Amino acid sequence: MAKYIKNNLKKIQKTRFTVQLLFALLCIWIGIEMYFFIGSLESSALEPAVNRPPGVEGFLPISALMSIYYFLTTGTIHSYHPAGFFILSAIILLSLVYAKSFCSWLCPVGLLSELVGDFGQKLFKKKINLPKWLDIPLRSLKYLLLAFFVYSIFFLMTVEAIGLFLDTPYNLMADIKMYYFFADISRFSLIVIGSLFVLSVVVRNFWCRYLCPYGALLGIIGLISPNKITRNESSCIDCGLCNKACPSNIKVDKLKVVYSDECTSCLACVDSCPVKDTLSLQNRITKKDNKKPTLAFGIILLFVAVTGIGMASGNWDNSIKYEVYKENFKNVKNLGHPTGTREIKDLNKQAEQNSLK
Repeated sequence: MAKYIKNNLKKIQKTRFTVQLLFALLCIWIGIEMYFFIGSLESSALEPAVNRPPGVEGFLPISALMSIYYFLTTGTIHSYHPAGFFILSAIILLSLVYAKSFCSWLCPVGLLSELVGDFGQKLFKKKINLPKWLDIPLRSLKYLLLAFFVYSIFFLMTVEAIGLFLDTPYNLMADIKMYYFFADISRFSLIVIGSLFVLSVVVRNFWCRYLCPYGALLGIIGLISPNKITRNESSCIDCGLCNKACPSNIKVDKLKVVYSDECTSCLACVDSCPVKDTLSLQNRITKKDNKKPTLAFGIILLFVAVTGIGMASGNWDNSIKYEVYKENFKNVKNLGHPTGTREIKDLNKQAEQNSLK
């Protein structure tokens, strides 16, 4: 064992937690601003107490995905939720560069899942993993959900119909409807969320691992990322500590390069390795290792750069006037989601009729 050099590199999990916490606090601040904005609408105030926070659009991934598709086909950034367009673009770029890093570095739901999972491990004194015959079918659920959204957006709807959907009052008020989903939550929704919480205590990252279509999309994109966890077989001592540390249950010690849609570049496995230069996040093109501080800086820089482009270009705040929100707010709770089969056909038909005019 003397030939192995002990890994004395500083661990990065505290830094990662700090980044997660700061991003979560930012999301909470956005929620507080949204609360006061909607309070102004509820009281029919002539002016909003605070302006609507554009960052709330980060919680509208489906609308943002439609906006990206609309932009790629028309060259136009839709005016209703432009911040959502840039936020999702930043997250996709992160996945292309650093795999599914958004999930373990920035996502507030990911942070909550980790905290609940930590509590569960302390409660049960171990990490509970589902057997493969159950784990694999359950993991397919998030991909089925993703397939439904992809099929509905990219195959059932024409580009013109996408534009019509983005113009609907429902899409305009989608962030406000999302607010009321949680502020005026139904008993059924509360039971579902409570059940997911309990399941996440028992099985770490239950929502993220089995049900999140957002994570499924980022995982697929992350497969082509050049940065992968790489294991030096010659210095590996087969201690298995990387397997125990991996929150995604990836068998890191059996792989030379981790090609997995579940890897979030959290570097827990790298931190746990007792032997220097055995595990690293390596760029498979340049064959150079990403230093831990460089990774943290790179993730933050990429996200800030893309969202900063949105702000600098004037495509961050939407151009919707407060009076328009007030007018649509009167009927906000009756606005339905126009994405059923019949509604999609109607949108396609309306788009075709508009093109003939």
